[in-house]
Amino acid sequence: MSGRRPAVVTAVVLWLVFAFLVWNVIFDRLVVLAGRRYSHDATVLYRTTGRYLRIDDVMRPAIAHGALVASISAGAIALVALVLIRIAAARSQASDIAEPSDSGAR
Repeated sequence: MSGRRPAVVTAVVLWLVFAFLVWNVIFDRLVVLAGRRYSHDATVLYRTTGRYLRIDDVMRPAIAHGALVASISAGAIALVALVLIRIAAARSQASDIAEPSDSGAR
């Protein structure tokens, strides 16, 4: 069992890093798209009515939405990965117990 612990820890760390990277990519993409949408909408509003569109009115909800979507996505990845790692570790331990040891065979 002690030989499997570093592999399990490595798998957990790699999956958590991957989940963080996914969070970052999704959040960044949604904020960038919201910024582009704001730029377009502000230009159209000014050209048609002469009024200004406040960036705070658009970006605050976009940031909250981006954080929510990114957190749900990354959380799902992390949760599934941790459950599967736990299952794999349990199966590996069970197969180690079931197999006889070769230490005294020769």
